[in-house]
Amino acid sequence: MALGIATTVRNNRLTQILNAIDAGSGSGTIKIYTGTRPATGAALSGNTLLGTLTFSDPCAAPPSGGVLTFSSITQDASADATGTAAWARIEDSTGAFVFDCSVGTAGADINLSSTSITAGGPISITSATITDGNP
Repeated sequence: MALGIATTVRNNRLTQILNAIDAGSGSGTIKIYTGTRPATGAALSGNTLLGTLTFSDPCAAPPSGGVLTFSSITQDASADATGTAAWARIEDSTGAFVFDCSVGTAGADINLSSTSITAGGPISITSATITDGNP
């Protein structure tokens, strides 16, 4: 049987994510990579950085109802490399690991309109949320 977690507890967990992204003196980042995602927080292994998007600072308002809704995310106007986006690493402004997630066009943690990234082209995320939900 799955746990039914109180909304206050869910919001507290999301606040920890918000605080981790906002740690440091600047904005956190979303770095999008090619290849196989390494073990959680592990060093990169043959992955190519396609581009870096930047969170607002602060990255979001406090969570509500078990949902963290991010403020605007600044696009990467000129992608670093050409490749297929497969996963992303979220870091604080000092480059400290916060979490890794999947990237795709549907059913992924981050859904882009296309995972085909072209060097010099834009990469954007129009909206983002994390839901800490009950089953």
